[in-house]
Amino acid sequence: MDFNPHQFQTPPADIYPTRLRGGEQLHARKDPVLWSDWHEGAPIERAEAEQYRENGYLVRRDVFSQDELALLVETSATLRDDPGGIRREDLITEPESDAVRTVFRLDEHSPLFARLAKDSRLAGVAQFLLGDEVYLHQSRLNYKPGFTGKEFYWHSDFETWHAEDGMPRMRAVSASVLLTDNSEFNGPLMLVPGSQEVFVACAGETPDANHEESLKKQQVGVPQPQTIDRLVRENGLDAATGPTGTVIFFDCNTLHGSNGNITPDPRSNAFFVYNAVSNRVTAPYAAPQPRPDFLANRVPDRIAPVTGEIRKG
Repeated sequence: MDFNPHQFQTPPADIYPTRLRGGEQLHARKDPVLWSDWHEGAPIERAEAEQYRENGYLVRRDVFSQDELALLVETSATLRDDPGGIRREDLITEPESDAVRTVFRLDEHSPLFARLAKDSRLAGVAQFLLGDEVYLHQSRLNYKPGFTGKEFYWHSDFETWHAEDGMPRMRAVSASVLLTDNSEFNGPLMLVPGSQEVFVACAGETPDANHEESLKKQQVGVPQPQTIDRLVRENGLDAATGPTGTVIFFDCNTLHGSNGNITPDPRSNAFFVYNAVSNRVTAPYAAPQPRPDFLANRVPDRIAPVTGEIRKG
């Protein structure tokens, strides 16, 4: 179906223009990182809130029980090894093989992960960080098999979500639940602390159906090597490692990526992207048409806040 710009809400003013013809530009962030003031009833400690504000991410351990983790790991393995019931568009394979790289719309393919997405240990923290009710913009399982798992190149999620999905402001957060041990060797998430404060407006126009290539290897909407070099030299580089069950919350504009995995140990993570209800997507800012629903939730009855069903445990 052809894209009709009138079927989506008119985008607010573009305060983060990107995909520029004149070359890459760097701009100061115009939005808060932490949208709530810390208080005694907050779901995280004061020091954790400050760490998130300063670094653009937060690593939390000992969030789940061993029984919960065992069930999550078992379910994720089943989805990977027996994907027959998963819609074809929701499955992304490795660039040079049929090995499953990503399963999108995770909350639709697994009742267990649907419950996890609404759990206060994830959604409640996201609500606090964003200072608003939240809904799932995207959910997915990422696999990085041993020996052959490919890298994810450096990028800011917000740049793509703004340009191709129509996300107006930096008011979204990803929660990554580690379903295997993530060590410094098997391609863990790497982040540039402090990079959330700089918006890299990338060069180049968005091709039609860019997502079909970018999901395997992103080449449009990524910073130039000299920009990555500068930000890493100024801010440092962290690897978000931890045992199975670790949860990593990171701001939508924090620069991140991961190396390939040539170790025998696979890496598997579940991702839930929470967007503020007040920040729901509109028409794309720098793309000829919006990405499909499995990448950017636009279904009206699925944009209802998830916080109404949050539970602990």
